[in-house]
Amino acid sequence: MKDDRVLISTHDLARAGRLRKGFTAAGYGTDLVTHDEHLLANDGAVLLVLTGGADGGAAGLARQARETLHIPVFAIAAQDSLSPALRPGFDEVFAKGAPDDDVVLIGSRQIERQRLQRITGIVGETDEMREVLERVVQIAPVASTVLVTGESGTGKELIARGIHGLSPRRHKPFIAVNVAALSETLLESELFGHEKGAFTGAIDARKGLFELAHSGTIFLDEIGEMPLATQTKLLRVLEQREFHRVGGEKSIKVDVRIVAATNQDLRQLVAIGEFRRDLYFRLNVLGIQLPALRNRKADIGLLVAAFVKEVSQLHDRDFPGISTEAMEILINHAWPGNVRELRNLVESMVVLAPGRVIRPEDIPDDVRTGRGPSLLPVPVSLRGSGQARDSKGLRPELEFVFRTLVDLRVDMDDLRREFEHYRHGQGVTFPVSARVTETMLGRAGGSGSAAAGGIEIGAYSPRESDEAVEEAVVTDPPQKGLGQDLEHVVVFRPGMTMDEMEAQAIVAALASVNGNRRKAADLLGIGERTLYRKISKYDLDEI
Repeated sequence: MKDDRVLISTHDLARAGRLRKGFTAAGYGTDLVTHDEHLLANDGAVLLVLTGGADGGAAGLARQARETLHIPVFAIAAQDSLSPALRPGFDEVFAKGAPDDDVVLIGSRQIERQRLQRITGIVGETDEMREVLERVVQIAPVASTVLVTGESGTGKELIARGIHGLSPRRHKPFIAVNVAALSETLLESELFGHEKGAFTGAIDARKGLFELAHSGTIFLDEIGEMPLATQTKLLRVLEQREFHRVGGEKSIKVDVRIVAATNQDLRQLVAIGEFRRDLYFRLNVLGIQLPALRNRKADIGLLVAAFVKEVSQLHDRDFPGISTEAMEILINHAWPGNVRELRNLVESMVVLAPGRVIRPEDIPDDVRTGRGPSLLPVPVSLRGSGQARDSKGLRPELEFVFRTLVDLRVDMDDLRREFEHYRHGQGVTFPVSARVTETMLGRAGGSGSAAAGGIEIGAYSPRESDEAVEEAVVTDPPQKGLGQDLEHVVVFRPGMTMDEMEAQAIVAALASVNGNRRKAADLLGIGERTLYRKISKYDLDEI
């Protein structure tokens, strides 16, 4: 970091000396500059700190820093109370009594954010992106595993490269692996290597990517697509820092930092059994959530300018610019493909309209009119939903419904823990959609002391008082309360057998379809003959 130099003005010479000592201890080079000094553009300056003159006495230095050096400017006010008029034109303004350590700390983070942007090409000045960059700066120096989440095209690999580039491992290998691009057998061999003769075609031993990334960083993109068998091996690497090659018996120790990324909700995959719960928690030690481009529209102009410069140099094309009207269209577009989609559009404009300003009519119809195939990204298909697809595939609307149901499953797992305190003393209330009479429950072997009936799913909150729940359990006819109208409640109490519970489920199903046994069998997921046999077994023929 010695090449990064902090410029400190000499308005307050004593404070300038203390700040110089602080930034030097943090690993940065420093230079003292006077209020009338001419700043050079190629001296490696990354930050200007004004120890005085924030009210206008250092206007020349601040202007040079912003317009010539393009570096941030910090200012220390002449009083302890900060006037709002001081803030415009400065990246940070400190009160006169602010500790020097605070100035050094915030200055260091600002420098590291800029360095991160230089390393990765990440562009963004919105609060959302500043938070992401700040997060990267904070977690880069440690060795903990990182999980980067966000929609496709938001720049997850750039973030992973930034974490590596700011870490102590930056001079060691960085290896990126797209998990979704490899089959299960090939993925395991690529990650962990194989021994000679381990499988057909393995004519020699081969190191895996984990071995090649030793002392560095490995980036596992689309981690949600990893097969369960490979997840088990990855978990061992995370816990023991060792693995076996395919077909090998020797344990291989490895020192690798893992950065994983996904555009899926791993909690949903855990809920449907497609992702290991223990692996999820091992990966999600440190998390970074990347915002969608539509949620940081103020960055679109900066991104367009950066892409225009990059693509113009790449294709050696002149590009006069984009009209105000055309830029307004780009800013208002939903960008389902996020930053990747924007870059591809800019490249097409540079190539197809060289030498003239881009007008609205030069922008593709789906972007200009907002009537493309989808203004918002369609949820990523979960592997667990594959069985529900027909030959034509699952429609986006049904995909939304499926994901919502999975979300409810995750929420129910959380709520189940909150119901634990009901299991002792007054039993557990199970939500059932059918209305069941007390006579039916008595015949089915239920507790005679409990009121019978049904309750719509979600009809009461687990956070209501025990007294309110008890009142709902024993009340017949239904009472209003607990947030919604209550039907009757089916109650399980300690000591009930599985047969008794099964009988109650059959009674509830029959009641919900007015005694139609074929429909009841469908609801219960059993055959109609099986239902008849169970009705006879539990003496429910009169229902």
